[in-house]
Amino acid sequence: MKNLVIVESPTKARTIGRFLGEDYKILASMGHIMDLPKSKISVDIEKDFAPDYQQMPDKKKTISELKSEGKTAENIFLATDPDREGEAIAAHVAQVLKELKTKAKFSRVVFHEITKEAIAEAFKNPREIDVNLVDAQTARRVLDRLVGYNLSPVLWRKVRRGLSAGRVQSVALRLIVEREREIEAFKKEPYWTISVELTHSTGSGQENKETTSFELTEINKEKIEISTKISLYDGEYKFVKTTIDTEKKASQINEDLKTKNFVVSDVAKKESTRTPPPPYTTSTLQQDGARRMGLSGKRTMQLAQKLYEEGFITYHRTDSYFVADSARKQMYSYVKSQFGEKYVSEKPRFYRNTSKNAQEAHEAIRPTNVGNSGSKISEALGPQYGKLYELIWRRALATAMSDALIESTAVMVDAGEGKYTLKTNGSVLLFEGFLKINPQALEDKRLPEFKKDEKLEFISSKSEEHETLPPPRYNDASIIKTLEEKGIGRPSTYATIISTIESRAYIEREEGRFKPTSVGIAVNDFLVSNFSDVDDIPFTASMEDELDMISRGEKQWVPVIREFYTPFEKDLKNVADAARVKIAVEETDTVCPLCGKGNLVVRHGRFGKFLSCSTFPDCKYTAPLVNKTDLICPKDGGQIVIKKTRRGRKFYGCSNYPKCDFAAWKLEDIKGAEKVEEKSETPVATV
Repeated sequence: MKNLVIVESPTKARTIGRFLGEDYKILASMGHIMDLPKSKISVDIEKDFAPDYQQMPDKKKTISELKSEGKTAENIFLATDPDREGEAIAAHVAQVLKELKTKAKFSRVVFHEITKEAIAEAFKNPREIDVNLVDAQTARRVLDRLVGYNLSPVLWRKVRRGLSAGRVQSVALRLIVEREREIEAFKKEPYWTISVELTHSTGSGQENKETTSFELTEINKEKIEISTKISLYDGEYKFVKTTIDTEKKASQINEDLKTKNFVVSDVAKKESTRTPPPPYTTSTLQQDGARRMGLSGKRTMQLAQKLYEEGFITYHRTDSYFVADSARKQMYSYVKSQFGEKYVSEKPRFYRNTSKNAQEAHEAIRPTNVGNSGSKISEALGPQYGKLYELIWRRALATAMSDALIESTAVMVDAGEGKYTLKTNGSVLLFEGFLKINPQALEDKRLPEFKKDEKLEFISSKSEEHETLPPPRYNDASIIKTLEEKGIGRPSTYATIISTIESRAYIEREEGRFKPTSVGIAVNDFLVSNFSDVDDIPFTASMEDELDMISRGEKQWVPVIREFYTPFEKDLKNVADAARVKIAVEETDTVCPLCGKGNLVVRHGRFGKFLSCSTFPDCKYTAPLVNKTDLICPKDGGQIVIKKTRRGRKFYGCSNYPKCDFAAWKLEDIKGAEKVEEKSETPVATV
């Protein structure tokens, strides 16, 4: 055997095997084969932070197989993923195999898609391992180990045993905690909007009249809508309200409008174009995976990993909008053959990358073969894979298609000789362009043909009460967007950041949005009070910049780590005298059934919420927490309660389980359920 090719996964090995001949033996390293041992910090601070990488015990069989094949190989190709982590895996594999004193030639091959052409091109142009990329990955690993292994024991002493902290995860937690406090501090204010139904005559007779709804926009030539900005931890939040701030004022305006004449003061029509968005990056794919498919970032990346390894899409960890010329031509040809010449973009589109840190020279996420359909992928891998592929396919193909042409119409109406101004908007799709393949295409809102100075007939008016809304809690899409905008983490880490703090029970999901737990709040407050430099957006973002500079060879990793560790070490010493943080508990009105002295309180443990006595540790009583809903099980009449799967996903089930196995993911899915006469707001203890 002359040629040995090493990749990370068996799936990738199998796919590559379709394109390489019998002269190549392909093995999978199954991810990393070397790592820092978990039993100790494994970083020698006194010796320039040297990492103590060791062969992983659970990879003995894999390493043995790699060595066995490596002994006889003449050429060893390291074909791990094209990013810093892939480069580090390649370096460690090479290190292990070079211990054999083999005479084999080591080469690094890099490709961003697993196709015959890309593989052939990569093997024609092998290179050396990029030491700068390896150093950047080493720096990140050392940095995270220094933070995690030094902060976690502090949290054990000052907050609660079993807690842990991470450099990037702590900032993500802070975003969620700060947002919760901003929501609590937000003062809601009522306001009213007014809409008026007016009739437009299209001919003689009542049947030739069309009614259109108009919104009140101005009173005495002054706009009634007010835009307000408030400063948040992660930026600005804008919200609007109107100057109609009481029900009495709204009623007076409604009564006054009944007495006015209504005349069309202006009809403005204009044509505008709508341009397709750029192809997906890791961040935007995860955002749309959450918005359109209800997936966590972690699940989206699992699906994308499989699509990449099976050869259906390009590499899925990227923040680049670049599309190769060959792929662009393939998409142009497909659009022309399927939809016609007029749907092809007149000239190539180049999107400006707004990401704070640009990934190494990757392409955007796109199909490797635009002829592959979502249905084909569904048949091969399953429906979720097919649906995610369909999102990628539509988004990439749209960039090769022409703009959509839209005619927008704004009609202004004068009431009471200028006292009131009303407005309505309409739009018509003149040419669909790229929207032809978009299932969420623009819907027409056609307006009647209004003419300037035309009189309209008043039908009715109504006022609607609203309330200014606080900034929303983060969800999977918005937290990833913020992490990217602020330069926190890398495309490959977004999903892990969220899943980590969720698995630690620092945050929980409530109706699809993240809410900090009492444990998460306590951890955050302690870290902010004592490690404000580390646990903040500017530091975390600047550290990502430093890591990027290391990857480009502009900085050495050891001085960067030393610059961080010197002040961090001082903070660790100073925190010894810091006060212990008390974790807040949620009190109930239920008296402890064991001691009868204290009330039951809701606490957070490793496996979620539970009930315990407020006199703990004097009384050791604990019980599961049962959150009841106001619905009766349609199967046996038991009460519907909120439960969680082993992975933490919330669902609704019957309180009589296991006698009754009824369960549903959403309340609206519980058909035939009746409401309980009285809903209990108090958590119920089941002994």
